[in-house]
Amino acid sequence: MKKVGFFRSIHLKFVLIYVLLILVAMQIIGVYFVRQLETTLMTNYQDSVKSRVDLLVYDIQEEMVKERGKEDPTKEEAIRQVLQDYNKASDISEIRVIDGSSFKILGTSSSSNSGLVGQRTPDVNIKRSIIFEADEDVIQLDPKTGKRVWVLSTPIMHNSEAIGAVYLVARIDDIFNQMNDINKILATGTAIALIFTAILGVLLAQTITRPISDMRKQALAMTRGNFSRKVKVYGYDEIGQLAITFNNLTKKLQEAQATTEGEKRKLSSVISYMTDGVLSTDRKGRIILINDPAAQMLGVSRETVLSQPLVSILGLDENYSFEDLLQEKESIILDYSTKSKPFILRANFSVIQKESGFVNGLIAVLYDITEQEKIDMERREFVANVSHELRTPLTTMRSYLEALADGAWRDEEIAPNFLETTRGETERMIRLVNDLLQLSKLDSVDYRLTKEWVDFPVFFNRIIDRFEMTKEQNVSFKRNIPSGAIFVEIDEDKITQVLDNIISNAMKYSPEGGTITFEVKELEEQIVASISDEGVGIPKDNLEKIFDRFYRVDKARTRKLGGTGLGLAIAKEMVNAHGGRIWAESVEGKGTTVQFTLPYDRNAEDDWS
Repeated sequence: MKKVGFFRSIHLKFVLIYVLLILVAMQIIGVYFVRQLETTLMTNYQDSVKSRVDLLVYDIQEEMVKERGKEDPTKEEAIRQVLQDYNKASDISEIRVIDGSSFKILGTSSSSNSGLVGQRTPDVNIKRSIIFEADEDVIQLDPKTGKRVWVLSTPIMHNSEAIGAVYLVARIDDIFNQMNDINKILATGTAIALIFTAILGVLLAQTITRPISDMRKQALAMTRGNFSRKVKVYGYDEIGQLAITFNNLTKKLQEAQATTEGEKRKLSSVISYMTDGVLSTDRKGRIILINDPAAQMLGVSRETVLSQPLVSILGLDENYSFEDLLQEKESIILDYSTKSKPFILRANFSVIQKESGFVNGLIAVLYDITEQEKIDMERREFVANVSHELRTPLTTMRSYLEALADGAWRDEEIAPNFLETTRGETERMIRLVNDLLQLSKLDSVDYRLTKEWVDFPVFFNRIIDRFEMTKEQNVSFKRNIPSGAIFVEIDEDKITQVLDNIISNAMKYSPEGGTITFEVKELEEQIVASISDEGVGIPKDNLEKIFDRFYRVDKARTRKLGGTGLGLAIAKEMVNAHGGRIWAESVEGKGTTVQFTLPYDRNAEDDWS
């Protein structure tokens, strides 16, 4: 987990919230204070000016209604004299007196505006105050100075009738300047308060966030498997109690982690050393676990199958869904066999469920039953072949014996033929039983060979000589056998039987005038003996099967020649018992070569020589 940035930390958020709360409070207080102070100052100033205006209105009203003689000054001169007396105030820019009937200006306190006397006033507020007999005021900017001024128009009343108005322009920009100074003082005070608030907020935030930061570090350490670290307890308030609870939780998790790890190691060890394949899925049927035997059986790698659907990996997506597998109670046979190699698996499925019945996933266990199926098939074929091989001579013998029992024994010509056939079939069954007993001995665990050192070329030539002396057909022998001594450690009787079976087959299938070639090759750690004929050969598809029990390429011809179909199977078992290997090579129409190897030690040969 990456480190929390400063601008995202709760520390900064806490300080910001604290400072913003203080700032909002100061702003609310400042706005309320400034507004109230501004209202108060403005009201006091306006009341002060109005009190003076009321005196001025009284004096102007006296002058406007006064009866004048010839010696008295005119109304305009009297009004100008009164205005001069009131123009001494520094905060009043100008005072005008307007006649109520003609709206003409009767006088002004400003010498620069003396030319306006006698002219009608265009000011709307003056007209409104005279018409409505009420004060009219407004705050506006002075076009000459650009400063704010307060304009007041007050009606002059006589006998409940407005006979004129006093127009006054007062400077109030000083009040706003005072307010600006006050605002600056408040802003400065607010800034100082915020600085101290931020400092206090940082200190206060540390007391809260420090334990939280420690708990965060502890949580990160726990995710890495480190449960030894403890959170420091700074106090016994709510955060301190949380730290204590967190430490207790860490201890409990450490104990639970240790228990879980122990069980996990046990389970992992069991699964790893299982010879059967194991796959586990989540509740959606995706693979979350697969052991090495399962990966080898399915020919996949662990990285590629994780998170993949189980039905796809097993090749069942066409016939089954994951829900079908959850309901499957019987085993499913998975046949991955090819033309060249059989491969069959049996899959058993077990549902992973909680106590509430909620399905968490599925476990599939794979068993390699290829050899079992192969053994079962071979057993069935073996029983069928033995039954067939015994039934044919038994049927023949029964027919001939029934014929003899019916009186054929009296016929001197037929009876001897029947007896000879019965004897031949009996000998055939005896050979078959002997071969089966021989294979049974070779299959037994306690089978032992009686080995001795033999000069193989001499031994091989002696067997060939025996066949050459007793052969009845026109077949020539060709020998490519070294003249020097080659000593091998073998069971002489068993290898004699191997050679007898191979040479017998070569002679049976050799045509008249054909040649059988015998050859011995001396290699580094073994010798190779081969017998080749010039017979009809063996089809390529059948070449690897000729060493199976009861297998015949041409069954009719083999029975006619008296074979049991077990000769090459016995030869294979005996050669394998010696640590060698036997195989055949053939071309149809040109002949067959059967070869086998025997272990060979040159050092042992040097000892003999």
